[in-house]
Amino acid sequence: MPAPLYRVARNGSIGRRDFLVMTGSLWAAALWSTRSLGAVLAAPKFSDNPFQLGVASGDPQSDGVVLWTRLAPKPLEGGGMPDEAVQVDWQVAEDEQMTKVVQQGATVANPDWAHSVHVEVAGLKPDRWYFYQFRAGNETSPTGRTRTAPAADTLPDRLRFAVASCQHFETGYYTAYEHMLRESPDLVVHLGDYIYEGAGRDKQVRRHVGPKLMTVEDYRLRHAQYKTDPALRAMHAAAPWLVTWDDHEFENNCANLIPEHPKPLEVYRQQRANAYKAYYEHMPLRVSQLPQGPDMPLYRRVSFGRLADFHVLDTRQYRTDQPCGDGGKAPCEASYDAAGTILGDAQRAWLFDGLSASPAQWNVLAQQVMMARVDFREGDEVAHSMDQWPGYEADRRRVLTHLHEHKVKNPVVLTGDIHSNWANELPVDFDNLDGSSVAVEFVGTSISSSGDGSQESERQSSLLSENPFVKFHNRERGYVLCEVTPDNWRSDYRTVEYVSRKGAPLNTRASFVVEAGKSKLERA
Repeated sequence: MPAPLYRVARNGSIGRRDFLVMTGSLWAAALWSTRSLGAVLAAPKFSDNPFQLGVASGDPQSDGVVLWTRLAPKPLEGGGMPDEAVQVDWQVAEDEQMTKVVQQGATVANPDWAHSVHVEVAGLKPDRWYFYQFRAGNETSPTGRTRTAPAADTLPDRLRFAVASCQHFETGYYTAYEHMLRESPDLVVHLGDYIYEGAGRDKQVRRHVGPKLMTVEDYRLRHAQYKTDPALRAMHAAAPWLVTWDDHEFENNCANLIPEHPKPLEVYRQQRANAYKAYYEHMPLRVSQLPQGPDMPLYRRVSFGRLADFHVLDTRQYRTDQPCGDGGKAPCEASYDAAGTILGDAQRAWLFDGLSASPAQWNVLAQQVMMARVDFREGDEVAHSMDQWPGYEADRRRVLTHLHEHKVKNPVVLTGDIHSNWANELPVDFDNLDGSSVAVEFVGTSISSSGDGSQESERQSSLLSENPFVKFHNRERGYVLCEVTPDNWRSDYRTVEYVSRKGAPLNTRASFVVEAGKSKLERA
């Protein structure tokens, strides 16, 4: 590592004045802290390897990226760190051997934030692969690989990325990530349910540690347990991620501050603050996403030159309560209420402004729950999921109408949540299916949630006949691999036949191509 750019006191700590002039993102660490800064340990000693939770990167820009790690020599025992701030050095290099260093600095792992660090590196070249490492005391992290986005005024030849969601630790192995790693994507887009909040259960493939999550320590422990999985760590270290949450990062079927089951508001607010804090501590997010108590500004926009704009949405934090109950129900008056919202007014206005102003060839809505108005009942009876966009019909129509009226270029919706694969065309008016589609939707299945899947549901044919805009449905586990060029978008549904044991082979169950200018799915 390079010589430090700050003075170290004789006791091995860094004084407050020198702390404030250290390079990197130390100003952010000061912002995070709820205590006085005090001294920072410059030469800590650890009881074990402090980098057991790995490294990660995220939210790439054309000149930089967020780098993440968390010091935790005893990850399943509260972390095993002293209640003191610790200096962490970092480097970014052009080669995996870390000999061609292009950026370097130091930051602080703060005990108030579980000794996690979020370094916002700048000054890198656009559209390049880089390698990075952290060092604390005499310990060095694994080497991570990341890449920057293309310059804003360029039109890249292609972008190749993977879409993942729903990785219940107890119900299966992360074999899908092992296969994804071999695909070497430029980016991973994770659409939520990164962790699950339930207490550990017996007779599962693996067992959660800890109780039903309530305290910040509970949520930290669960995040740490998930990151002990070697396949997940390897995928984080191989490419930058865009992340957003769904409900299980906090509480099943949460709707803003309305719980699924009655609970005192202040208790629920504190639980959400705990969940959001731990989520930030374990994800490669920028300071602009820093939570403030029970609120966290997660929706944001990430661009890849003029090829694609990713509008990363949050359909949990601002929604009104699910109408007519949470499950599959017949539409009720409340589901058409103009005041009902899944986005909230501020996020919707932000989304519409960004879509209308976007110069990108493809506009991607990276979000959580299915937008298509799927009828889950056979015959004349109708049932939609009230937890999905059809439960918020007014908001769903507003979004699709905006795409149509403002002629938004090539909108593509990416969705998780439902533990199954779907390929949908989205008409402006689902009551008039003779109309043309205004967007397409690729719904990715789970990495492991719901355990071993199947190629088809019991009522596959009737489901497709009831919903002619659905072009594919499958219930296996896996991910979606997308390859985007200025002229075409291709999505491959990669699946594994089982997750209850290791070693499942990879299959491609379906592939679809969308031609630029046509919101229509063509089977490849």
